[in-house]
Amino acid sequence: MKKMLSGCRTGILSFVMCLFFAALFAGQASAAVSHTVRAKDSLWGIAALYGTTVDRLRITNNISGDSIFPGQQLQVPEGGSGMYNVQPGDSLYTIAERHKTTVKRLKADNRLKGDTIYPGQKLFLNATAPATASRGMSPRSVSRGGGTENISGSEFDVLARIITAEADNQSYETKVAVGAVVLNRVKSTLFPDTIRGVVYQVDAGGRYQFEPVLNGWINRPASESAKKAAKEALSGTDPTGGALFFWESWVQSGYLNSRPQAKTMGAFTFTY
Repeated sequence: MKKMLSGCRTGILSFVMCLFFAALFAGQASAAVSHTVRAKDSLWGIAALYGTTVDRLRITNNISGDSIFPGQQLQVPEGGSGMYNVQPGDSLYTIAERHKTTVKRLKADNRLKGDTIYPGQKLFLNATAPATASRGMSPRSVSRGGGTENISGSEFDVLARIITAEADNQSYETKVAVGAVVLNRVKSTLFPDTIRGVVYQVDAGGRYQFEPVLNGWINRPASESAKKAAKEALSGTDPTGGALFFWESWVQSGYLNSRPQAKTMGAFTFTY
């Protein structure tokens, strides 16, 4: 890059061209991994998968809109927080270094007992939080009546965004119910013990627990009504009475339909 800049000549045009190539070189140098686009991929989903943003993907890959196609190779910029897809040759140390976190934090966030990881494994990243810092309430202490002051701003944002993505066209009560289900999962030993962990959970079969994480809707800003509903759910309101699952009532699922039903609200059925 130093050699490239030394070859630049004086003048406005040359100066602009120097800046362009320097920025292009820097953008290419910061790309950490390459992602091969699959049939159902979207920029939103890829950004969520690797813990980056749609804007950074566009800039890194010189994309002006949202259109991508199967087989396309996208360079994924480093940094951010979200989900990371383990690549061949990765180790917890290299992933932690690349995403500005620590091995200890990676293990804690992903409940890893050892250092073994494998290609294709999805890891939750929380690159902005120091490993030893306290970020609000203990994950298992999300409690009725606890209030929003007991959780971090980023956890609250995730809760409000999943409510927006799942139920923004539903009644306010239904929005609160969706938020309550997420919080009920946090308190249950059957699910991850943070709001972010619950929302971004991928089961043993590789399936996302919440479709908006797969299709990228989770990355859209939270609506004001969803923020209000998130605060109410965090204050202890639970219209479902402790439900752990919800789905659109028209969906036929033997597993979900076999569970004890809590309530039907708007387009959703809630079960324990």
